[in-house]
Amino acid sequence: MVRVIFFLAVLISSALHSQNKNEIEVKNAVDTFFEGFHKGDTILMKSVMMDKFITQTAFKNKEGKDVLRTDDSTKLIEAIANRPVDQKWDERLLDYNIQVDGNMANAWTPYEFWFNGEFHHCGVNSFQLFNDNGNWKIIYLIDTRRISDCGRDVD
Repeated sequence: MVRVIFFLAVLISSALHSQNKNEIEVKNAVDTFFEGFHKGDTILMKSVMMDKFITQTAFKNKEGKDVLRTDDSTKLIEAIANRPVDQKWDERLLDYNIQVDGNMANAWTPYEFWFNGEFHHCGVNSFQLFNDNGNWKIIYLIDTRRISDCGRDVD
């Protein structure tokens, strides 16, 4: 009986360690993406991205209607590569909720976006990642954007 309990304890702790390791690696991939985003380093961003994938943004337009804009990741890379040097884009991640199942993961990251040092909008990113033979790669990204209900007063 003691051996069975010991075996189960080892099995459970191994599974928890693996899960935590994967969660850390997924977080590192998201952090690397944003390090490149902030520096304007598209090569660094691409190091944690699959070659081409869909990006989407959900928001309300000026009329208050829900809109879902769909692009592919090359537009995001082009925007970063062509960002004027006098513009500072600072996306501040407020939290990470990471879920992993085998070689698939989701990272849910609420954020605030600051443009040239001034608050611009808030929302949440939802990254889908795939473990490509030991390397977590972003395969899909959707985000929300809003200027109200951000936990701060916005004029």
